[in-house]
Amino acid sequence: MNRFLPFRQLVSVACFLLMPAAALAAYPDKPIKLIVTFAPGGASDIVARTIAEPLGQKLGQPVVVDNRPGAGGSVGGLATVQAPADGYTLMMANSTPLSIGPFVLDKQPYDPVKQFTHVFYAGSAPVLFMASPKAGINSLADLAKLAHTPNRTPFGSGGPASIGHISGEFFKTLTKGNMTHVAYKGGAPMTTDLLGGQIPVGIDVITAFVPLVKGGQVKGLAVTSAQRSPLLPDVPTTAEAGYPKLRVDNYFGISGPAGLSKEVTDKLYAALAEVLAMPNVLKKLEENGIVYTKMTQAEYGALVSNQINEWAPIIKASGTKL
Repeated sequence: MNRFLPFRQLVSVACFLLMPAAALAAYPDKPIKLIVTFAPGGASDIVARTIAEPLGQKLGQPVVVDNRPGAGGSVGGLATVQAPADGYTLMMANSTPLSIGPFVLDKQPYDPVKQFTHVFYAGSAPVLFMASPKAGINSLADLAKLAHTPNRTPFGSGGPASIGHISGEFFKTLTKGNMTHVAYKGGAPMTTDLLGGQIPVGIDVITAFVPLVKGGQVKGLAVTSAQRSPLLPDVPTTAEAGYPKLRVDNYFGISGPAGLSKEVTDKLYAALAEVLAMPNVLKKLEENGIVYTKMTQAEYGALVSNQINEWAPIIKASGTKL
């Protein structure tokens, strides 16, 4: 009987060595959480919900959107970096929680480069400067003139340290105007007040506002892209409006905590690449002003780092602090 013992031991050792690989191959075996750093209804939320269902179908597990607004995206960002690096907590990344929010707080809550694994680039969209029809503002020139009157012109954004907020501060710096930021917990509540005339100006990612501009409910003043948006061909670019330096892109991507394994990131990347190749997904993104171009994981990580460097002097010049 003893002559079979070495063989049994060999089988046991082989099974033990194969366990980690089997565990990785099983990913995911439970639902995945996708943190959105804004309230429902805004640009990041739209992108997340467009991607979540087909991604869940590709991975064989539900992808659940979890809205965590606040502190310039840092509430959701902090929840992401504090989560286990197992692939079950991801973040709908964008310029706010990575390139802006951490740098306007008194104490930086996390390192947006070292404490994240940046997995997949999902596209970018410009910022839209817009006005309530009740405000009588028809151009960026009108806004600049109004910003030089004694009254501090209020402008709303989707949240403190959002890309809309910093774009407004950038415009204020360029024009040396007198404007006051009104922070909302997402683009949807800001839109309600803009439509009602409670605020004269809104600045946010173009995504949720295309139908409102087309319907005449808000006035599009300018887009911050290099070219006019094909969705709003009558709205000039900021360069055409006389402010060529006011060039802003908000990117969208999927990121997770630092330390995600190559096996997990490769599986996520492959599944996301399939999702972003689906005609219905691309159509939904395009309808919301989001342009998708393929990037490697390394290129996406470099984009995050580069935008941090680009925004740093603008944030410093604006003096924005939360």
